Amino acid sequence: MFKRVNRLAIELPVPEYGDANAAAAVQELLGGKFGEMSTLNNYMYQSFNFRQKTKFKPFYDLVASITAEEFGHVELVSNTINILNKGISFAGDPDLTPLQNGKDLRNTYALIATAQTSMAGDSMGNPWRGDHVFSSGNLVLDLLHNFFLECGARTHKMRVYEMTSHETAREMIGYLLVRGGTHVLAYAKAIEMATGVDLTRMLPIPNLDNRSFDHAVKFEDRGLGNVLFTWNDEGQYKDIRSIWKGDNPSNGQPLVVQDGIPKGGPIPDLDDLPEEFAPGIGPDEYQQIAKRLMANM
Repeated sequence: MFKRVNRLAIELPVPEYGDANAAAAVQELLGGKFGEMSTLNNYMYQSFNFRQKTKFKPFYDLVASITAEEFGHVELVSNTINILNKGISFAGDPDLTPLQNGKDLRNTYALIATAQTSMAGDSMGNPWRGDHVFSSGNLVLDLLHNFFLECGARTHKMRVYEMTSHETAREMIGYLLVRGGTHVLAYAKAIEMATGVDLTRMLPIPNLDNRSFDHAVKFEDRGLGNVLFTWNDEGQYKDIRSIWKGDNPSNGQPLVVQDGIPKGGPIPDLDDLPEEFAPGIGPDEYQQIAKRLMANM
């Protein structure tokens, strides 16, 4: 089972204006082949389908705990896209064409189908596909796939970072470069534990340190590149300590397993969009809803 916490992994800045075309690019980091929906579902199904969980518990604990983190990453990227879509239309009579900017945006679909919010698709509007999931049942093969998947995700994050200077997008990408780096290293160490092959000599892929990105530096300074969370406060998934140990090869600092979850930040509360009929509840209807809610308390 999964326990939900009403917090984002980090607090996202909310500038006065968004950038809808940047939001379209960031969609790749959500619903692309190497996006967060892919990392989530790959690890989730591998954890569900894991054979001999007790015998190979450290590896199961690793995949299961990273699965929980990836839920938060999907949430973080989705909220980033929502913020990036801020201010791209205006409230007004339908005959004033309040959504007129939509026809010139890369992702017109976001205005038509999701009221200017995220969607389960990539930067070209293609829906996320279930066949992006790789769950072979072979432990080493799955770990090797996960290592490759995280390296591909890292590359895409770097490229999208270079596409937009929007503060919200870069804050999110800077954080995920650091956290994704821990997952690259975690799977590399797991493969070494299972096979004896040292993949850390290949890192980082691509060969560009996180500190090359201004928005990643503060997360590195906080030591987030050295920490794996258990995402559990009942003493479960603790056997990742058998894998996540020693020093981080990129900075020489000790690797740490932390019980529970990161502190996180607040989830943005999106304003209503009358021009999108969202949420579609006017002041009068809201007052009636409030009365009905109070009557049942």
